[in-house]
Amino acid sequence: MLYKTAVCDDSAADRNYIEGLVRRWAAERGHALRLSSFSSAESFLFHYAEEKDFDILLLDIEMEGMDGVSLAKRLREDNETVQIIFITGYSDYIAEGYEVAALHYLMKPIKEEKLFAVLDRAANKLRTREKVLTLEAGGEMSRIPLYQIRYIDVHQNYATIHAAADITVKRTLGELESELDERFFRVGRSAIVNLTCVARVAKTELLLSDGTSVPLPRGAADKVARAIIELE
Repeated sequence: MLYKTAVCDDSAADRNYIEGLVRRWAAERGHALRLSSFSSAESFLFHYAEEKDFDILLLDIEMEGMDGVSLAKRLREDNETVQIIFITGYSDYIAEGYEVAALHYLMKPIKEEKLFAVLDRAANKLRTREKVLTLEAGGEMSRIPLYQIRYIDVHQNYATIHAAADITVKRTLGELESELDERFFRVGRSAIVNLTCVARVAKTELLLSDGTSVPLPRGAADKVARAIIELE
């Protein structure tokens, strides 16, 4: 598996040292690695606006300008999957880490065995993490955890993914269906529903738990009901 990893630290010496350790960890474990480094939260965010698919972020807390905790909060607004590892010289920030679901805190100076153990945990979580749907719209990339998707519908050549925020992309339902898992069921030509979000199945519609009504083609109600039973 390829791990796209970033190191964000305003100390060049610390940044270079951590980069070296991360490369050694990847080489010893046989992992593919794409490693980027940033000297500030602002420079990371500038890059992140174009590429939002980082897997692991090793993030210094005390930096000039935007601090690491503030950066982590920004990331969590639209990214629940990146594994954030805080790096700090102080223990005062641990409580704030819970707000952003940080994987771990590492105290400076970083010990190789400690870092390797935390990176192993991050890799394990990434292997077993919630699957995501990667989409590109308007020149921006988004990664949506599948559990957040309630349904997808299509109008002409565009599909709208209804999740925490709605995203419309120029994709076919067939293309999107191939990237989903067993929770999702295609109802006719115009919609795919997350079966775990279905509150009621009627002859002509599905009622989702958020109150949305999804029209059903003739004869589809029994198929949806069977799919829900098989999923359970």
